Amino acid sequence: MKKRTCSAFSLLALALILGYPGHVHAEHVPSASKGRDYYEERGEIVWEVPTQNKVIALTFDDGPDEHNTVQILDLLKRYDAKATFFVVGSRVEKHPDIVARELQEGHEIGNHSYTHPPFHNINVTKLSSELNQTQDAIYQATGMKTVLFRPPGGSYNEAIVSTSKDLGMLTVLWSWHQDTLDWRKPGVSRIVRKVLDNARNGDIVLMHDFVPSSTQTVEALKVILPELQKRGYSFVTVSELMSYHEKSRKFIEVNH
Repeated sequence: MKKRTCSAFSLLALALILGYPGHVHAEHVPSASKGRDYYEERGEIVWEVPTQNKVIALTFDDGPDEHNTVQILDLLKRYDAKATFFVVGSRVEKHPDIVARELQEGHEIGNHSYTHPPFHNINVTKLSSELNQTQDAIYQATGMKTVLFRPPGGSYNEAIVSTSKDLGMLTVLWSWHQDTLDWRKPGVSRIVRKVLDNARNGDIVLMHDFVPSSTQTVEALKVILPELQKRGYSFVTVSELMSYHEKSRKFIEVNH
């Protein structure tokens, strides 16, 4: 099976095609005045991808987990679905074989910090350490480093966006209508309804493959995957989803 990953160059090329300006260094200070429109127009944060194609990106945070992640990988394989796993570095070190399997089976790996600390007030020194340690852990497990980053809790400001970009990573969040809140253990049916009732082309769905003492996400996927497949959706990685952006006018081949 082919491994599909996207290089920093590919992401930069896509940003240029979409008409986004280049990176401008900003002061590394929190800024509450800059919202989604500012970062989305600059191509510095991705929430979803406007497209007429029936493609959806499933994303899983906080893993790897020796139980849930393995079961999720088995389900994804059954439905020929690809996903993006935003991994926690300290957990990668415990389960490098699972992360290696994710990549080998065509999925994408993203950086989700090393210890999953609160990011709403993180200083730049701690931020850089969290990202770099996770990059190192991913490299040790897979022989590659990721170009995608998702901050814990979805927190972002100038420091977070700028630092991640300086380290060669694009910040990726999720579609606001596709936050399953599965980490709260709301029940399988609620997770299922959240995804199925709101499914749209170009969605980035937020789920978690590490939720202590819960298999709700795994059970929900047993319903979500076949139903969305029945509706004609294909499941792609975040980098593949970006290549379907309607402004690009054509599919941009992702590096293999």
